[in-house]
Amino acid sequence: MSKKKEKTAPETEAAEVKGAGEAEAAQAEAESRAGAPGSEPEEPAEETSVVEQVVPKDQFLRLAAEYDNYRKRTAKEKENLWTEAKADTVQAFLPVYDNLDRAMKQETADEAYKKGVEMTMNQLKEVFAKLGVTEIEAEGKPFDPNLHNAVMHIEDENLGENTVAQVFQAGFMLGEKVIRFAMVQVAN
Repeated sequence: MSKKKEKTAPETEAAEVKGAGEAEAAQAEAESRAGAPGSEPEEPAEETSVVEQVVPKDQFLRLAAEYDNYRKRTAKEKENLWTEAKADTVQAFLPVYDNLDRAMKQETADEAYKKGVEMTMNQLKEVFAKLGVTEIEAEGKPFDPNLHNAVMHIEDENLGENTVAQVFQAGFMLGEKVIRFAMVQVAN
């Protein structure tokens, strides 16, 4: 014999009324959604599973794209940082270059001294070349405000208009970036 707890009559009636009330409420809600303008009947459960499958794939693709962009951006920032550091270092050595250039232009009777200055200047130029630093060609070239800094003007019929007549201080570039503009005299 099984001992089931039997519900009393008032409990059974209350449960039936409650169950019937919930069913009627759910049916009324479904009918109101179906009858509302612009509303569509509910889709089968299998389409929601397709949508649920696409969302994680879409999220994964977005995450992969974000990571790829992050990787490219940091690589570019690192390259720019390296270029800026090289430019700053070269800029610190430019006064040394200027002094060696002035020393080479001075007349001296001591050939060993002159040769030592020339060797030091050549070594500095080699270091600049290894770093990718090039001297801006200026004398006899047309004046370019993106490369040259005009500090004087002269009238000279032998030179064409806006031609660099003399270079007072050499200019340098690192790739496409100007480290120092060439200080020049321009003929009008």
